[in-house]
Amino acid sequence: MSPILVIITALAYISVLFFVAWRSGRKADNAGFFSGNRRTPWYLAAFAMIGAAMSGVTFISVPGSVLRDGFSYMQMVLGFTVGQFVVAYVLIPAFYRLKVVSLYEYLDDRFGVCSHRTGAWFFFISKMLGAALRVYVVSAVMQLLVFDRYGIPFWINALVTMAFVWLYTRQGGVKSLIWTDMLKTACLIASLVLSIGFIIRGLDLTPGEALAAVRTSPMSRVFFFDDPSSAYYFWKKFAAGVVMLIAMTGLDQDMMQRNMSCRSSHDAQKNIILTAVSQIFVILLFLVLGVLLYLYVDHAGLTLPEKSDQVFSLVAVNGGLPVAVGILFVVGLVSSTYSAAGSALTALTTSFTVDILSATRLGDETALTRTRQRVHVAMALGMALLILVFEYWTDDSVINLVYKVASYTYGPLLGMFAFGLCCRRRVRDGWMPLVAVIAPVMSGLLQEWSRERWGYEIGFELLIYNAAFTMAGMLLLSKKR
Repeated sequence: MSPILVIITALAYISVLFFVAWRSGRKADNAGFFSGNRRTPWYLAAFAMIGAAMSGVTFISVPGSVLRDGFSYMQMVLGFTVGQFVVAYVLIPAFYRLKVVSLYEYLDDRFGVCSHRTGAWFFFISKMLGAALRVYVVSAVMQLLVFDRYGIPFWINALVTMAFVWLYTRQGGVKSLIWTDMLKTACLIASLVLSIGFIIRGLDLTPGEALAAVRTSPMSRVFFFDDPSSAYYFWKKFAAGVVMLIAMTGLDQDMMQRNMSCRSSHDAQKNIILTAVSQIFVILLFLVLGVLLYLYVDHAGLTLPEKSDQVFSLVAVNGGLPVAVGILFVVGLVSSTYSAAGSALTALTTSFTVDILSATRLGDETALTRTRQRVHVAMALGMALLILVFEYWTDDSVINLVYKVASYTYGPLLGMFAFGLCCRRRVRDGWMPLVAVIAPVMSGLLQEWSRERWGYEIGFELLIYNAAFTMAGMLLLSKKR
């Protein structure tokens, strides 16, 4: 697949994306940008959320990870499903009852302004790092497919990518995101299913034979019950999946702003449950694709790339398959990237404007619009800088790196919300920033100590310890209501 064809395919999708964003968000005001005016039908939000939960990292890194991790990711996905029910029936009613624009306004109502801003800052750090990682992995692939061919440096790639993301989200915000996420969902699922079909044909297998090859492959092992000290142990992965979903969806302004754009909490709950069921099947298809990719690499005599995240691009673009596979890969890659980056940029703008700058309290719509637009530009530039940092730092599967970062940064958020929902005690609000900083440090020390002392590997469930340390600190600082 030539670089010109990659560029044409990417620009064609971006053109459609811009049209959808303009059409859906051309009359959006600040309420439309922040919450979609709470008028989104639940079934549209549910379809949008299927794609919203997937990013370029899912599209590239999940299939690439099966060589080392097998289907162990499905253990976390089962935990995700349980976590979705907690979000639907515990968090959603609380947020709708308080009519919050930003989730972290709950912490202000429950504990005070220091807790509110501490939660907002930790979300800001978490989302900025996570979003930049997701965009980085796709920018790296586009650098390999296009920019390197013309001698264009990576920093121009990062700036161009974020400039497009900024342009299509600058007006509509959440009101546009619902419709652009629906476009992303359609493109992502179509790319996934059709790519699997073409690869099966390239392997000269029938669908039944391909399914049998996947089922008998050592890469398709799902459950790991044999070694509790292993990072792949079922109950560790399952528990990590539950808390990861609650933290990275239920306490994430980016993900929840779609759910909370529904008309009522009941509609939002239906949306979340449907998303949970759909997510199981979509992730399973990505893992099946991963096994087929490695089988095709052996079948075609290709050389495995240094990074597992590049396996899909190798097979799709340079693997000898029909050009249609390369086009599907680029469409799926670009659609997942721009939608995920756009929603993250909108959420960061919302949280920074509402929580940290408290701009909504001014009561001046013109001033609020001006502040929001400036913050939006600053967030785009900040994300571009982080992408450049990751270019020289990452050496792990990005899907694993995303969850490692989340284990540290979402822990204080999870602990603060859990404490607020599970008991009625107040805390000494001014000490909350210190508690939120100490908890991740103690979690990291515990992880190192358990590895050195017992040979026990704490994996993504580190988030649980992190939240527990936060809650313990809050209990020490608490007083009766």
